[in-house]
Amino acid sequence: MFDTEILEKIDSPRRLREMAPASLPAVAAALRQYIIDTLATHPGHLASSLGTVELTVALHYVFNTPDDKLIWDVGHQAYAHKILTGRREAFATIRTYGGLSGFPRRDESPYDAFGTGHSSTSISAALGMATASKLQGDTERQHIAVIGDGSMTGGEAFEALNNAGVSRANVIVVLNDNGISIDKAVGGLNRYLTRVTSSRRYNHLKDRLWATLGGDEIDPQGRRKCQVSMLQHLTFLAKTAALGAPNLFESLGFRYFGPIDGHDVDHMVEVFSKVKSLRGTRLIHVVTKKGKGLESAERNPVTYHAPGFFDAETGAQLNTSTENKPLRYQEVFGHSIIELAEANPAIVGITPAMPTGCSLNLMMERMPDRAFDVGIAEQHAVTFAAGLAAQGMIPFCNIYSSFMQRAYDQVIHDVALQGLPVVLCLDRAGLVGDDGATHHGAFDLACLRPVPGLTICAPMDEHELRNMMYTAQLPDQGPVVIRYPRGQSVHADWRTPFEALPVGKGRLLREGCDVALLTLGTVGNDALVAADRLQAEGVSVAVYDMRYLKPLDTELLDSVAQQGYRRIVTVEDGVRKGGFGSAVLEYFAAHDISLPVTLLGLPDQFVTHGSVAQLKSDCQIDVEGIVKACRS
Repeated sequence: MFDTEILEKIDSPRRLREMAPASLPAVAAALRQYIIDTLATHPGHLASSLGTVELTVALHYVFNTPDDKLIWDVGHQAYAHKILTGRREAFATIRTYGGLSGFPRRDESPYDAFGTGHSSTSISAALGMATASKLQGDTERQHIAVIGDGSMTGGEAFEALNNAGVSRANVIVVLNDNGISIDKAVGGLNRYLTRVTSSRRYNHLKDRLWATLGGDEIDPQGRRKCQVSMLQHLTFLAKTAALGAPNLFESLGFRYFGPIDGHDVDHMVEVFSKVKSLRGTRLIHVVTKKGKGLESAERNPVTYHAPGFFDAETGAQLNTSTENKPLRYQEVFGHSIIELAEANPAIVGITPAMPTGCSLNLMMERMPDRAFDVGIAEQHAVTFAAGLAAQGMIPFCNIYSSFMQRAYDQVIHDVALQGLPVVLCLDRAGLVGDDGATHHGAFDLACLRPVPGLTICAPMDEHELRNMMYTAQLPDQGPVVIRYPRGQSVHADWRTPFEALPVGKGRLLREGCDVALLTLGTVGNDALVAADRLQAEGVSVAVYDMRYLKPLDTELLDSVAQQGYRRIVTVEDGVRKGGFGSAVLEYFAAHDISLPVTLLGLPDQFVTHGSVAQLKSDCQIDVEGIVKACRS
């Protein structure tokens, strides 16, 4: 049983540190149940935070946060951290409009030392903070990067390890090793960590050395440094003997401790306390179970990464029926690439650690030799795709829109500059809702439009998505970007025959004579609804689905300019600056076309988290916003 009232006594980590060590398991039990009970009715990232409960308690108990800097990577493992740092009463508002962010945010709490929505950034940030502390004369402050959920597979993490290992900076890396990111972790590092944690010979030698040196006793301060240092050097020899090679992290210049049980809060407090007394770069390898404490989440951590509503007692998901609902765009992609690949043996699929989210897992199950999960490594994913394309393959590289930003140079240098036929499928484009600013696909249109040689398109519905995918794999298409949103598509009859689209050509959806609505992507569906409402008011509105941002359909724009509309309104779900509307204005200006044009899109600011409907309303790109713009 757990003490439901114990959390009410903790309004800050300082209160936690006032408790006796014997109280910590009870705190962890109450914390885990509080997360389960709250997220059952207020959906969020469940399994990751359940796996870090004891780790969170131990970290805040040993380290003097917020003066000691604690950086979570990735951010969705930090729910227990939020609860212990004064946000317990507000926790039910997590990921809702006006409520707590689902990720650490510097402007939300002084305990959130660094904003983390994307992965593999924590070691770089911790090293930067530690270097700043040293330059400012502070040699006592600790800088702790908690990197987990597969984030160590990201390239930036290795770059930071390489730099930190020779820096002598006061940095502690806590590797939360649970073998899972959002999907099962992949790659050589995961295989190495499995080898370390499963080596009976190594763990037996380590345990014997720890006991011999009195590791289970409380040491006087004078002996602690010597003891831990001896343990570190002797375990290095033990690992070399047991594993047949030096420890990877020690080879990079880190003092390595572990692996230790990430659900044994007492042992972690002991280890953290001893490692804290050292200086320099240290890595503590903590082994946890994602979804710990909820049986269904332990059995299926992929589904319970963010399960939506569920029964707090049984763990059973609620309201998950998909009967009579259209498929999600992600599912349409997953089924369509299989159809295309069955007909075209050159097609392969690539994802950086999101096979379930983007539905490439369907192809991985059907065609395991032609679908690749490369880990949390967007840069590598794009250049890997370029290499495949250089040898005659047609890779469909599926990356969430906001994660694609991390591979911008690779898109320019390795794909576009060489004109390689890579198809970049940008999932989660536009507003994604509850994940907020770090995950909105706001910038893809504006940042990719200036890149020479790219074809950029956005489907209005799932039929167009299928046809754009089909067109992209035809001969001589070059690099193609297809961006589409998160969530359900429009029609139930999604599986229509493939049809080649005329590249760079839009279409007239609705005739009208007063106002012209030019849309790109799924916002065209809102434009049609707005046009119907305006028609009832006596305002005649033409609706054009432009389909392609690049090449832009200039013939269609010339036709629009000649129709005598009193106003033209462009609508997009990306940033206005540099996006689709800007492209229309640039064309009109270059050809001396003088017409009143209103641009609807995302504002020049980071959009917060909330429901997609609420955020579209705030940004005035919903039906009401379109109607208002057409009336003016």
